[in-house]
Amino acid sequence: MVDNIERRSVLAGIGLATVGAVGVSADEQAQYIVTGGNPRRLERAGYTVAHEITGANVYLVYGPAGEDPSSVNGVNAAFEDFTYGLDEPAEPADESAEGELEDEQWDKHLINAFDAHERATGEGTRIGIIDTGVADDHPDLGNVNTDASRAFVGWEEGEHTGDVHYHGTHVAGIAAATGDAGVTGVAPDAEIVSLRNFPSEGPLLAGVGDTFLALDYAAEQGLDVVNMSIGSPPQPPEDNQEGYRIARQQVVRSVTQRGTSVVTSAGNDSQNLQQGGWISLWGSLPRASSISATTEDDELAEFSNYGANEISVGAPGAEILSTFDPDNEALPGVQYASVSGTSMSAPQVAGLSALVRELEPDANPNQVENAIERGATGDGRGDPETGAGRIDALETVELL
Repeated sequence: MVDNIERRSVLAGIGLATVGAVGVSADEQAQYIVTGGNPRRLERAGYTVAHEITGANVYLVYGPAGEDPSSVNGVNAAFEDFTYGLDEPAEPADESAEGELEDEQWDKHLINAFDAHERATGEGTRIGIIDTGVADDHPDLGNVNTDASRAFVGWEEGEHTGDVHYHGTHVAGIAAATGDAGVTGVAPDAEIVSLRNFPSEGPLLAGVGDTFLALDYAAEQGLDVVNMSIGSPPQPPEDNQEGYRIARQQVVRSVTQRGTSVVTSAGNDSQNLQQGGWISLWGSLPRASSISATTEDDELAEFSNYGANEISVGAPGAEILSTFDPDNEALPGVQYASVSGTSMSAPQVAGLSALVRELEPDANPNQVENAIERGATGDGRGDPETGAGRIDALETVELL
């Protein structure tokens, strides 16, 4: 039975956008992300090293605005930290929930997740959700590890405080809702670790440096997989030559080398990422799985980005019913809602990664990705819409 649920709502077209704001510290020094060099040389050059990303040779440093840390001997590249923000969704369209919510989870039926649970449920695994936070008091999210959960905002690490929006709660439920009250995730027995990057007050903007810190923390904690439904509009190829490309690649490589899979959303701009060399902020990276969104009719969602050699697999992402933080401005009091976006397709794969790791606990991220691709419905890895195909949880676990 489902308690206190009177309606669910459909939110269409949610996405994420980059915002050109640059982080500045309280003492009016700029925040730089530096690749290469070493802390001593940076300190001698007048910079303050705030954080070092483990094994990545990437540093978060404070320094005078307008200066270029790349001039320091040994530094390969540097850029001022910048922020990105959630697109506001369209006005919700309310509708009544009828029958058992499991019957309305078309996505889990399509990918055979419920059947896969006969073999694996994600028990003993942990999924990190880099997002707006997760409402741990939701009746289907009792598996949130509040002690391990953190907030990374303004280059500071803070304690878990729930969701500051609703996006992270919705994403977490797709990956690992327990099904105790209403909906079931792909990995219902996995543990959720919330890694909030968005502030509790002011503009809903997350910094690239804070995302690096969350990724580093996920790897240091030994999480099996981290979900990043925090993409950006496609950026032109010239932007891919900037210092942040090098930093992103080295951070993700460090995270995956430590055993944590990285799953990202492909973005919601109907853009061919391969044509013309366009890239997305957290996708378009070696070692990160970029996920496109599909529909109930098993077709590419019209909003989803795509591109040959850009997409790992596709997964359901259109009108996905999941957990909702009732303490939100969009739908106050609502605990379940349907939302569309590649933000919703990525956690399907993060949850499936947890099923693979339960059955193959020693598998590295590349082996996990290969297992998911082998179990997908496609004929190979080259399809521009869904890569290796749309995921199939049952097929994947049966191949292990």
